[in-house]
Amino acid sequence: MVERTKYILDEADMPTRWYNVIADLDVPPPPPLHPGTGEPVGPDDLAPLFPQALIEQEVTTERYVDIPAEVLEVYRLWRPSPLYRARRLEKALGTPARIYYKYEGVSPVGSHKPNTAVPQAYYNAAEGIAKLTTETGAGQWGSALAFACATFGLECEAWQVRASYDQKPYRKIMMETYGTTVHPSPSKLTEAGRAVLAEHPDSTGSLGIAISEAVEMAAQDPNARYALGSVLNHVLLHQTIIGEEALKQFEMAGDTPDLVVGCTGGGSNFGGLTFPFLREKLAGRANPVIRAVEPAACPSLTRGTYAYDFGDTAGLTPLMKMHTLGHDFIPDPIHAGGLRYHGMSPLLSHLYEQGFYEAQAINQRDCFAAGIQFARSEGIIPAPEPTHAVAACIEEALRCKETGEDKVILTALCGHANLDLPAYGAYLAGEMVDNELDDDVLRTSLAALPAGVGS
Repeated sequence: MVERTKYILDEADMPTRWYNVIADLDVPPPPPLHPGTGEPVGPDDLAPLFPQALIEQEVTTERYVDIPAEVLEVYRLWRPSPLYRARRLEKALGTPARIYYKYEGVSPVGSHKPNTAVPQAYYNAAEGIAKLTTETGAGQWGSALAFACATFGLECEAWQVRASYDQKPYRKIMMETYGTTVHPSPSKLTEAGRAVLAEHPDSTGSLGIAISEAVEMAAQDPNARYALGSVLNHVLLHQTIIGEEALKQFEMAGDTPDLVVGCTGGGSNFGGLTFPFLREKLAGRANPVIRAVEPAACPSLTRGTYAYDFGDTAGLTPLMKMHTLGHDFIPDPIHAGGLRYHGMSPLLSHLYEQGFYEAQAINQRDCFAAGIQFARSEGIIPAPEPTHAVAACIEEALRCKETGEDKVILTALCGHANLDLPAYGAYLAGEMVDNELDDDVLRTSLAALPAGVGS
């Protein structure tokens, strides 16, 4: 029997700083712009949505940011997370490649999302905020923020994308168990939601619409702020604890990755895993290929346009330069709800334009086939989102089988599917379909991009 190998850091070895990749870039990313003036947004523009500490982290050029002791204390409930060598999967594939995965499903809510939910709740509570509003796609982010708000005594209200609200009822129950109020999005509670429902009464929703609803509600309440689970710089900053731990664990393993692979929707999991490895690459201490994997139904990197666009459907957010499918774009209701976002993190979009990593898109049936193969080898059923990275890892490992390369592959298994099993049920029953983005739909969506903004 082949045993998988597990690398676990002691609590004393858990990183105490987050890493900011912007400090090591020769070309800084383009700033977000005010939609009215076209000028870069300042702290006062963001104050209605975020606490001062997070605004400072959003724009900082410091290389490292200390993790508060109160956040580290909560992190210790599940961190450091394990790094596994997937020996059983390697054997099943017959590959000479060595496959590792950093497993974030050990968190209380089963995903990587608490890595940023906890500090966001902490900083808001420290500044006297009473309530947070948010959106959630698959429900992983909503569950994480619900847990974090319960931890720091904050009220929480979440808008869950209708497609996931219907597909993933247990995520809703988890959020409610932690004390969060959950609404399907689009809802009749906001102007943004009512506008969508007036035109599309049966709308399956999108992260862009849900963001509009959560932002609208936060902006109207002086005691509330908004929390985002991906896309923004401070969110990716918090997630770098994943990659920082993985670097230490590779030292334990006596190995170095040749390929680092992550799934991408808004970019938090991917950035969190890869940024510390990119730092090592920029410093000449390592040379991994870095690869982002996205759904073919929502391919912002591989088919989107690099342009200034709104982060939400109603146009309530600042304009961000990012790879986008258009803020009006509503993805097909694929099961990887956490990857159904029209845009990519502006920072990751900038790095992609600079050539620091590559990207590919994969259909969901291929992803679920890979997820099942992984589960039957390693025992963990991956959440729908990381099956994209798992599929790319298996594809690369089989290529190594053909060429004889003993390549070292690393991915982040950013969550388990224990609350997403209906998605696997649809695949196993032969009911799952692939939803590739239609060219005409894309052209129509991109035609609605804000005109004459930035360059």
